[in-house]
Amino acid sequence: MDAIKTDNLTKRFGTLTAVDGLNLSVARGELFGLVGSDGAGKTTAMRMLVGIMDPSAGEAWVMGRQTVREAEALKDDIGYMSQRFGLYPDLTVLENIHFYADIYGLSSRGRVEKIDRLLAFSNLTPFKKRQAGNLSGGMKQKLGLACALIHTPKVLFLDEPTNGVDPVSRRDFWRILYQLLQEGVTIFVTTAYLDEADRCNRVGLIHKGKLLACDTPNRLRRLMKGAILEIRIGNSRQAARLLRERLPGASVGLFGDRVHLVIDTPERGQDQVAAILREGGVELLGIRQIEPSLEDVFVSVLSESASSS
Repeated sequence: MDAIKTDNLTKRFGTLTAVDGLNLSVARGELFGLVGSDGAGKTTAMRMLVGIMDPSAGEAWVMGRQTVREAEALKDDIGYMSQRFGLYPDLTVLENIHFYADIYGLSSRGRVEKIDRLLAFSNLTPFKKRQAGNLSGGMKQKLGLACALIHTPKVLFLDEPTNGVDPVSRRDFWRILYQLLQEGVTIFVTTAYLDEADRCNRVGLIHKGKLLACDTPNRLRRLMKGAILEIRIGNSRQAARLLRERLPGASVGLFGDRVHLVIDTPERGQDQVAAILREGGVELLGIRQIEPSLEDVFVSVLSESASSS
């Protein structure tokens, strides 16, 4: 039995279709990432999966429970951490965890041992007496995760858990998630960070409510049409503008001080790019063919979807 399964799951708000016929399955013990830009439908899909929002059409099951008819029973099997997790800033770390333990009806027997383990697990033991409002962004996310885990859920839902968190805290957060996977917890995470999607067992690419592709990160890379040239230049914005002007229809992306160009023939393309930049007065520091990132793949899939619609 899959941990999560959806059948044409759909949510409409008036004339807007936020999630459009979503069909996916997540195996038990899998780390699944739903990736898309803001407004793609990630949060709406998750809210339906955790049973706090009814679909307009279609169905979903989590651990075999239908998310509408069995929404109340579903709460025992899942942990849910929303984008704005409900921590109480005037309560300490320890008091927040006890509060969620009370919500889930955990008995006092064994609670202290479990809380101590969660504090150690999330590296929050030194801060257990600190008020939640005085924690850093990364520590707040770890506390939110500890609260979501207090009742030992089988499936953990995380809605953009590292949004706005510093890189070191993001790394620590993912280290904790990998530990949970080793304990058999199924994790469903939404993110707008494509580098985080690379950490997942499988990834679903969603745009305007539609699932465009779903597979392992390596297999998704095979969807890339053409090759990627990474161009290092002194002025990346000027270079990107020149390439878009001279190569209409080409996929040109800015990545800091570098430009990624999707091209069918990389050998001939390198000479062409060098000539365009030279004529435009832009110094070329280097050019090479690279493996596509998931971000490159996402842009390519979006472009292909737009051209076929």
